[in-house]
Amino acid sequence: MDLDVAQVRAFVRAAEELHFGRAAGMLAISQQGLSKRIARLESLLGTELFLRDGNGVRLTEAGLRFLPPARQTVAAADAAVAAAVGKDRPLRVDVWGHLYAPMRTLAQFAGRTGELALGHGRDLSSVTDALLHGDIDAAFGRVHPPLHTGLVHRLVRLEPVDAVLSADHPLAAAAALRPDQLRGSLLWAPGALERLDFLHQFADRFDIQDRVASVNLGLTHFLADVAQDPRRFSLLPADVPLPEVPGLCSVPLVNPTPLYAWSLLWRTGNGHPGLDGLTAACAAQAGQSRWLEYDPARDWLPEPPTNAPRGKQP
Repeated sequence: MDLDVAQVRAFVRAAEELHFGRAAGMLAISQQGLSKRIARLESLLGTELFLRDGNGVRLTEAGLRFLPPARQTVAAADAAVAAAVGKDRPLRVDVWGHLYAPMRTLAQFAGRTGELALGHGRDLSSVTDALLHGDIDAAFGRVHPPLHTGLVHRLVRLEPVDAVLSADHPLAAAAALRPDQLRGSLLWAPGALERLDFLHQFADRFDIQDRVASVNLGLTHFLADVAQDPRRFSLLPADVPLPEVPGLCSVPLVNPTPLYAWSLLWRTGNGHPGLDGLTAACAAQAGQSRWLEYDPARDWLPEPPTNAPRGKQP
C-alpha cells in the first residue's frame, strides 16, 4: 500500500485543527479539495479516520492510532525534500516569554551553531502552532503542561529570579527577600496574567493577592512604571542587565529562590542538521555554567524538572 503524502498531510492538518475549513486554509487548498484527499485516504485504508456530526469533527479510534505515524510520514517527506535541495537555509529559532533569557542564552553560542534566523512568538500556544506547521524549526521558552504530542522538548536552563522594586518600597533596602515577604505588595505584570503562567503561579503560590496587568511597551517603560509606585514589584532574571531607571532596585529572592525553566522545543521528525548543533551547544553551556542545578529544599519551580541534576545543599 503506497500512501499519498498530500493526502496524509491533509489528514494531519485536519486532525490538529479538528476543523476542515481552517486546515484547508493552512494548506492553501479549498475545503472541498481537502475533504476529497481525506476521503481517498480513508478509502485506501479501508476505515474512517474522522467522525463528522452536528458536534463538529473528531478523530475515530483508527484516526487516533494513525495520527502519530502520519506526522512522522509528513516529517520524513519534508526531510527528504530538504535533503534533495540542500540545507542552505538557516535554522529558524523562535523565542518567547517575558524574562528575555533565550536571547542572552543564544548569544553565548550562536557562532558555534551555524546560521540562525530568529523570530519572536507571543506565547506557548502560538509557538506550538508554528512548530507543528513547519514555520520554525525550534523555539526557546518555558514549557508547561499540556504539551502537544508532536513536539519534543529539552530543559536547557534554570534561571534564578530577583524582585525588582521601587526604591521607595518598604523592603527595598533588604539584602535579600523571601517571596512570601512580598505578600501585601502589588505585582506589576507585563501583560495579562493568564498569558504569563510563571508570574500567575508565583502569585498563587506565595499568596500575592494584588496583581495588575500593564501594557508591555518594552523593558525600560515597564520598569519605569514599577519604580513609580512604592507598592509595586515584578520579577526579572538575576543576571539581566537592568536599564538605567531612576528609583528602581533589584533584590535577590531566597528561601526559596524562584527558578524560571527554559526549554528548547522542536517538532518530532524535524531533520534540520542545525538542531543537533543547537542542542549540543545548549548541553555544553548548561554543564559549563551549571544552568541545571536544582535543589527542592532551596529552590522553587512551578513544575519540578525530571532531568536536572540537583545542586549542593546551601
